[in-house]
Amino acid sequence: MAEPRHIGPLVYSIAAHRGFADALVAGLVPRYREPGFGLARLTLLVPSSRAARTLSEAFIRHAGDTGEGGVLMPRMIAVGDLDLDEKLGAALDPLGAADIPPACDPVARWLTLDRLIAEEREAEGTEPLPGRARLNLAREMARTMDRLLVEEKPPEELWADPVLDQLGNLAEHWKRAIRLFARVNTRWQVELAERGEVDAATRRNLLFDRAARRWRETPPPYPIVAAGVTSAAPALARLLKVVAELPEGAVVLPDLDLGMDDAAWAELGLAGASEEPGGPVFASGDALSHPQYHLKLLLNRMGVNRAEVQPWHRRGIAAAEPARSRAISSLFLPPQASRAWIDLNADRRRLSGVRLLASATIEEEAQAIALLVREALEQPEKRIAVITANRGLARRVAQHCERWNIAADDTAGRPLALTPAGRLFGLLAEVAANGPDPANLVAAFGHPLVRGHDGGARRDWLKGLRAFDRRLRGPAPAPGMEPLRKAAAKAEVAEWWAEAEQLLAPLLDWPREIPLADALTRLSDAAEGFAQTLVWEREDGRALGTLIEELRGQAEAAGTLVETADLAGILRDAMEAVAVRPGYGGHPRVAIYGLLEARMARADLVICGGLNEGSWPQPPGADALLAPAILRALGVPGAEFRIGLAAHDLAGAMGAPEVVLSRSLRDAEGPTLPSRFLLRVEALLGDDLDKEHRERAIPALLPHLDRLRSPAPEYPRPAPDPSSALRDVTIKVTALDRLLGDPYQFYAQAILDLRQLQPLAADPFSDPALRGTLVHDLLDQWHRATASDPGLALAPFAAGYFQDERVHPLFRALWQPRLIAALERFEQWIAADAAEKGRTVLATEISGEMVFEGVAVMGRADRIDRLADGTLAIVDYKTGAPPAKKQVTSGYAMQLGLLGLIAQAGRFANDKTGQVVTGTPTRFEYWSLGKAKKEDGFGYQETPVKEGSAKTGLLQEDYLNFHADRLAEAIRLFIKGSKPFIARENPDYKGYNEYDQLMRLEEWAIRLTDPEPKT
Repeated sequence: MAEPRHIGPLVYSIAAHRGFADALVAGLVPRYREPGFGLARLTLLVPSSRAARTLSEAFIRHAGDTGEGGVLMPRMIAVGDLDLDEKLGAALDPLGAADIPPACDPVARWLTLDRLIAEEREAEGTEPLPGRARLNLAREMARTMDRLLVEEKPPEELWADPVLDQLGNLAEHWKRAIRLFARVNTRWQVELAERGEVDAATRRNLLFDRAARRWRETPPPYPIVAAGVTSAAPALARLLKVVAELPEGAVVLPDLDLGMDDAAWAELGLAGASEEPGGPVFASGDALSHPQYHLKLLLNRMGVNRAEVQPWHRRGIAAAEPARSRAISSLFLPPQASRAWIDLNADRRRLSGVRLLASATIEEEAQAIALLVREALEQPEKRIAVITANRGLARRVAQHCERWNIAADDTAGRPLALTPAGRLFGLLAEVAANGPDPANLVAAFGHPLVRGHDGGARRDWLKGLRAFDRRLRGPAPAPGMEPLRKAAAKAEVAEWWAEAEQLLAPLLDWPREIPLADALTRLSDAAEGFAQTLVWEREDGRALGTLIEELRGQAEAAGTLVETADLAGILRDAMEAVAVRPGYGGHPRVAIYGLLEARMARADLVICGGLNEGSWPQPPGADALLAPAILRALGVPGAEFRIGLAAHDLAGAMGAPEVVLSRSLRDAEGPTLPSRFLLRVEALLGDDLDKEHRERAIPALLPHLDRLRSPAPEYPRPAPDPSSALRDVTIKVTALDRLLGDPYQFYAQAILDLRQLQPLAADPFSDPALRGTLVHDLLDQWHRATASDPGLALAPFAAGYFQDERVHPLFRALWQPRLIAALERFEQWIAADAAEKGRTVLATEISGEMVFEGVAVMGRADRIDRLADGTLAIVDYKTGAPPAKKQVTSGYAMQLGLLGLIAQAGRFANDKTGQVVTGTPTRFEYWSLGKAKKEDGFGYQETPVKEGSAKTGLLQEDYLNFHADRLAEAIRLFIKGSKPFIARENPDYKGYNEYDQLMRLEEWAIRLTDPEPKT
């Protein structure tokens, strides 16, 4: 039976070291259990459904430890944590509460605020906001409304004297924001009244007051205990006061510091107690960020003195020593009281069982935490909790735990946008918003859910996708479907592309503006086309379906229009706000929590990760609509209030028997700053930090985790020596440079047949290969066209070519003018040579081959001219600077000379026209489209031959012989010989570097001191 009732409110506090959930259960069971009923008559008010699950687990553990077997648990009612977007339990929101208006739908409110913002900005003549920015502003405005409603601040208080007095001291942007918020809020309240509805926060306050009034007037015949509720909302505080005063009621608070001296407690300020006619007076930022501030605010609003709060009489299964709570109290003393650290006794700073872990990077931190989890699981029945506000760190820890088959579920969940279903929907929205960009297109086609219902169908689908992907690699094609169709045709995947284009049909040709409901319908149809029903299955699919249905229904009712370009961002923002939590099935003794989910939870080992500024605590972002001075005038706690909540979360977590406080020195964005809370721990420990509390074993073990026991040998300079059969390959005229300059590159390209995989949608401006391909093809087509139309001008032909080829707009804007300017100069030179020297263009883009000392040599000439004396001129087009003469004499620019040897000893032929070109070349020229060196404009000519006043270069009579000698040497040493293909044999060779990673250059080049390789 219940114990005799004492006079006054009954409020308890469970110290941090006792373990809230287990200590609470250990005290509730003997106090409220009745024969035959167990605890079924007891009603528990808990902060959230997550807290209810935590307490349920604690009841089960208690029954198992005491050998009681089955247990009838109490009824648990969530008070509806607004941070978790949870609703009130049925006992607080009964079906019979018809006297309280229904709550408006949050999505309907969001879309209505979006409309009201647009109308108000138009009325005041302000420039319209883009759709995504306006919807984000509406979402922020809804949050601010809830913040004021929870504090019971009606809209008319924005026009009260305390607020108006502050307006004159604010910057102009704050004034505009406040005026907009006040007008929209007023109009929204009018619309709510017309609908007969109220905001959810208002209804929550009304339900709390209704329950408090009912229980005060007619106390329930069963006990009611509020456990773990720390929200200081005025309406909830009034309800808790009634519960504390019920004959069989009590309020149990977590981690209220009863040992803090009165001076330190007073330093926290008045905590909402009204001292002036102007309204509540709140403490300074330092006090607001204290972990006890929100509890003091709650007690003040309940009308309870701290002296009336009693310590809980039981301890939990995973309780620590009482000295831990005393040290935590000292750790978080307010600024003035912290001076007592100088003379603090050892028992007030003792943190035995607490270790500090510092890692170099966030990845190492995740590995270290996973290793701590793995180590702790070796001890039977030991429970481990990882608590972090950094969701990226939480995901990394879960992934590292998988290497030991530990399924550590992140109970805080993942944003819907990062789940498989959310990613697919987001990719399709990107395609609809921005067109079929190759990167998004390939990502959508290759998504794991696409064709995932049938393994064979997915295998065939991916086979076609890979061929299409390979063809798209390189410079970004022009926007639109036609370049993609050409790529599919070249990849020879016509059947695959027909199916793929059919899937894309709902995503193409969208108007500039579209009703949001219609957009969601089209995206849903497209998602089902891509993945069938798989997109709606599992937790993420169900969450996505719920979000889409709610948003579509309310958007249709509101008539919401969005710009198509904003659609992907709007959906991503909406999905980011939805957390998808895993189902059951994780490891029974390992849990990963966010800060909200960790409240009331307890384990034998608690690892607090990500203790850096910006993570724990999160930065106290200011309200986007109400300036801090306005919040103070309204009597609403400032942004620092949440820092105090984060500090309270850490204080509760530090009450476990074993605690590890972890941080990384760097994260993905750069160096980090340690959390202010961690700095306090280090300061409190003082000299004992490095002696007793620094974690050393795990950091020492990490470097050996993925390494062999014996040190890996130093990687040597590569010098492959393939068999003679493998060496017998064709030499391309562009590859002899590699063979003589860096033999390993020739080996990788010609013998291993490896090619660098270009990125998707590469930058066309910075890619010289694109410019070269376009110019060579353009000039070839122009030369062929002039055969039937000799007067065809090159400039308009080039402009039409770029238009017909749908060249990327960035390339056309930046490169087309200068290319056409250079091409016009080329046209003038060709005409002048024909008129003055009798030189004519004989062939363009023509392939040639010869056999030289038993080895096939082949290449393609950009242009071959017939000179007046019947000899040939070989022309090579360059979009940049041509090779210097020194490169030619060093043997690192052999293409032009080898083409001359083919013309002399072999032949050039065009298979389509049957044209054959042979003869003796006497002229070798580079025609560059770069900026002219000695005159204005673009386009110039150079020759590698020494002529006129040139001091360097090869003589005309020696040019072909020189190339023949170098070709013969390469064949003798590498193709017919056995010389190894040594990596970077000639450091002066300034060739390509796409094979540097393959040759592991950085691993051996730094040790290279002897120019002769050791083979």
